[in-house]
Amino acid sequence: MYADDETVRRILQDTGDTWAVVGLSTNRSRAAYGVAEVLKRFGKRVVPVHPKAEPVHGEQGYASLADIPFPVDVVDVFVNGDLAGGVADEAVAVGAKAVWFQLGVIDEEAYERTRAAGLAMVMDRCPAIEIPRLDARH
Repeated sequence: MYADDETVRRILQDTGDTWAVVGLSTNRSRAAYGVAEVLKRFGKRVVPVHPKAEPVHGEQGYASLADIPFPVDVVDVFVNGDLAGGVADEAVAVGAKAVWFQLGVIDEEAYERTRAAGLAMVMDRCPAIEIPRLDARH
């Protein structure tokens, strides 16, 4: 319902290659770490956003989306569902083109606000699963 195939394809192929991954840290056991690796393998620039602002996968980290000194195309959200809506609002504020909520992250009000602001949005899906599916379809 919140992730039609056309929106998924458009975000992955046409929205741009700079992805801010909110919740990405150096903790290799976290899902964000592995998903960021897959995004990089498929040509995306992965920018870590985490309170520690540590570098991950060779890219400087930032404490918040607002701290990133260059445009971000997609904001990939790996935070608790209670915090995800605020991150979506920050994505709108920094001029991102799309927001992606990971598996299990659902906030219908944030979805409506983000779409109303003109951004593409996907909820409850994982780009690391969807990218290989795209390649298989083409």
